[in-house]
Amino acid sequence: MSDHLDTSGVFINSIIGEGTSFSGDIQLSGLIRIDGDFKGSITTKGKVLIGKNGRAECMIKADTVVIGGVVKGDIVSTDKVVILSTGMLIGNIAAPRLVAEEGVILNGICNITNGKMLSEHKETSRDKKDQEDLERYNPEKKVFSLWKG
Repeated sequence: MSDHLDTSGVFINSIIGEGTSFSGDIQLSGLIRIDGDFKGSITTKGKVLIGKNGRAECMIKADTVVIGGVVKGDIVSTDKVVILSTGMLIGNIAAPRLVAEEGVILNGICNITNGKMLSEHKETSRDKKDQEDLERYNPEKKVFSLWKG
């Protein structure tokens, strides 16, 4: 596999090819490309590429994630997540940058912050914010106040 390069000339050290199904947890230091079916988790300091025909049901922790196929699961990225026009993501994203082309399907929560991971965020803080929003809304007056008071 030493002579596998992606279109940008980057060395691909792991491939799950089209027509292949794989289930398990993968830890690697380089780039993985998925053109088949994968279920499990991926952890890398490199890139994860989900090809146009790739389908992954997994948790992904990587530097960069590029989605051209279908991903069901959460993504934690230290650099960026790119969803191509053929891509679909059903899951949450935590990354410093998100690039989504026109036509993508994205169903989840996007947390675009400087290096914060999904695990750092607690449901209680979201519930508290929702409660504050409800308290600001007065259905009798049909007014939603943007300012507390």
